[in-house]
Amino acid sequence: MSRVLSVPGIAYGGDYNPEQWPEEVWAEDVRLMREAGVTMVSVNIFAWALLEPREGEYDFSRLDRILALLHDSGIAADLATPTAAPPAWFFRAHPEALPVDKDGRTLSYGSRQTFCPSSPAYREAALRIARVLGERYADHPAVVMWHVHNEYGCHNAECHCDTSAAAFRDWLRTKYDDDLAALNHAWGTTFWSQWYYDWDEIIPPRPTGAVPNPTHQLDWRRFCSDALLSLYEAEREVLREAAPGLPATTNFMVMHNFDKLDYWRWAPALDIVSNDHYLRSTDPESQIDIAFSGDLVRSLAGGPWLLMEHSTGAVNWQPVNRAKTAGELRRNALAHVARGADGIAYFQWRAAKAGAEQWHSAMLPHAGTDSQIWRDVVRLGADLRALAEVRGSTGTAEAAIVWDWSAWWAVELPSQPSGELRFQDLIRAWYEPLWRAGVAVDFVRPDADLSSYKLVLAPSLYLVDDEGKANLTGFASGGGTLAVGFHSGAVDENCHIRLGGYPGAFREALGVRTDELFPLLPGESVGLAGLDENSTGTLWSERVALAGAEAVASYTSGPLTGVPAVTRNAYGSGTAWYVATRPDPTTLASLLDRIREEAGVESVRTTPEGVEAVLRRGPDADYLFLINHGEVDAEAEVSADATELLSGKGIEGGSVKVASGDVAVVREPR
Repeated sequence: MSRVLSVPGIAYGGDYNPEQWPEEVWAEDVRLMREAGVTMVSVNIFAWALLEPREGEYDFSRLDRILALLHDSGIAADLATPTAAPPAWFFRAHPEALPVDKDGRTLSYGSRQTFCPSSPAYREAALRIARVLGERYADHPAVVMWHVHNEYGCHNAECHCDTSAAAFRDWLRTKYDDDLAALNHAWGTTFWSQWYYDWDEIIPPRPTGAVPNPTHQLDWRRFCSDALLSLYEAEREVLREAAPGLPATTNFMVMHNFDKLDYWRWAPALDIVSNDHYLRSTDPESQIDIAFSGDLVRSLAGGPWLLMEHSTGAVNWQPVNRAKTAGELRRNALAHVARGADGIAYFQWRAAKAGAEQWHSAMLPHAGTDSQIWRDVVRLGADLRALAEVRGSTGTAEAAIVWDWSAWWAVELPSQPSGELRFQDLIRAWYEPLWRAGVAVDFVRPDADLSSYKLVLAPSLYLVDDEGKANLTGFASGGGTLAVGFHSGAVDENCHIRLGGYPGAFREALGVRTDELFPLLPGESVGLAGLDENSTGTLWSERVALAGAEAVASYTSGPLTGVPAVTRNAYGSGTAWYVATRPDPTTLASLLDRIREEAGVESVRTTPEGVEAVLRRGPDADYLFLINHGEVDAEAEVSADATELLSGKGIEGGSVKVASGDVAVVREPR
């Protein structure tokens, strides 16, 4: 059965928590929502204690009135199961459901997500309230989507209690077909006398005297992701039984170094993929983070997605929480739409006056409607109405970046050749020059279908299985261009080193062989010849020997002077590049320009400096988003028969002006 969001156009709204306010405020809420152009709100996310004041006793009178008020006002509801925050009575009855951290401390209730993901008592209680909600509201005219839980794993991605240990063993027995010898082989337990003779000897990777087994840690991360996924799937199935046609989602958190869940495994379980995204005050170019996040979520979704949470202004959880500058709220939201979002929502509708998030911004701020945030919120509502036809259009990427959560987990385990490697930073270092050049990018799994791409980049793929290896090298041999970053292909899916020299899985395709690694100390650099003038490399170097490849750049200082640092190899009917250091940003940008131009990958549109160009493709027209991050007005060329959607005006002279800090969205008929 098809499950799609029935809200027309670009959905607009946010988390609505009317239970935090007297009921007389609710009428003002919906009146202002209509003024702002809100079409959908998420409700009930943290209302468990009010819905079920005692186990098995329910009071839906408040939620009934809320949903009726929304429906009467023409506002749709994304109805949440409130299972991210169990009530205090639950933990008094089931203290064994509290999570235990890696140091053995039992955490207390008193915030949110303070439960063990493997707790049978929690699962039973969560499914019970989900079932009652589903049965009660399955046919409610306001409800257009189920919002399952909230931000899975945000605070309890791992629990080290004995219940979790038993669940981990069950997961391992399934993975290894109940063959303990297979587990011992995969984990390499002959090292340090770690051999297991009984499944009950296996525990979570708790603190120990020395470095824990890397494969043990890796399987633990996989288990923790799957344990939470099983909770989502169980709630989703309960809701599907009650309302087979309603779509279900839960909100991802793909950025901010959130590495807890393998979203490639999660995404197929969602009818609609949604994501939360918040800016970091310490990021001077947060517009790149928005693009990076949007491209990754669109790739996970395989098309359009929903932005379930972001902020109108400051958040409350950073050391310093800055407000957004003039025009930033609008630019941020429309940048997400440009990258595939078919819905824009905020946390939250009305700023809280009490509680842990009282200093978090909202659509309706503490200052009320006489505020810049409110004026911006109303203007954005009008903008999104003007972009209704953009809904459902897709991206147009010819370049892809390989992203894999197991590789992320593995490369940041202890006792690596360098503890300075950060997966997300390495990926962004390669993504950023493509963003600046206006190149459309998808993210892909190592085993993804690559047939639609001309260029595939693997900046950091330390771990890759044989299927991923064959897929990526086959892409190159079949005529594609593959570029691989240092310390990739080093280990298999069990974290076993691929013997015979580095970079392991990719040696043959790259036409190189490394016999020893020379990671660089913090602050240390090496000179590079053959690229830009005064080029340098940081973080990493290695003794590369050519085995069919040609040297494009070499080290000019340090113990590897004269050794190749960047290579190019003709492989089959394609090309494979290897980058064995981290070039300085200018050099890396120049190198990636050369690689992509050779591969035939062009920018979406040539624009003045500071103007971001993003394309969404519909069945009859292209939608060109032009976002001016610069300090001066700019002008960009478009087709002569185009229309600027935000203003509704036709284009004269084949170009459109975009003021500093402004956005234009141009429909170009095809």
